[in-house]
Amino acid sequence: MKFAILEIGSHQIRAEEGSVITVNRLPQKEGEKIEFPAMLISDNDEVHVGTPVLEDASVKGTVLSHERGSKTLVFKYKPKKRYRRKQGHRQEITRVKIDKISA
Repeated sequence: MKFAILEIGSHQIRAEEGSVITVNRLPQKEGEKIEFPAMLISDNDEVHVGTPVLEDASVKGTVLSHERGSKTLVFKYKPKKRYRRKQGHRQEITRVKIDKISA
């Protein structure tokens, strides 16, 4: 099984060929091709690690959609003081289909 570790924004994500990953909103439009540098590539028994990224290794993908994530509730509370604040947040996300991992 071939997989790669990518750094997108400030997150490190494990990606396999054919998988769909969810990342923070990217500026590309839906249907556009995108290329990420790989930090680590594993192909069965071989593991290649970069410092911090591998030279001549990349992960190609296609932007599927731009969406909003599930709602996260933020609730602040102070006991015996009648202080309660409830706030919701939905993160802007992008779904990317991984097409090819090249080393």
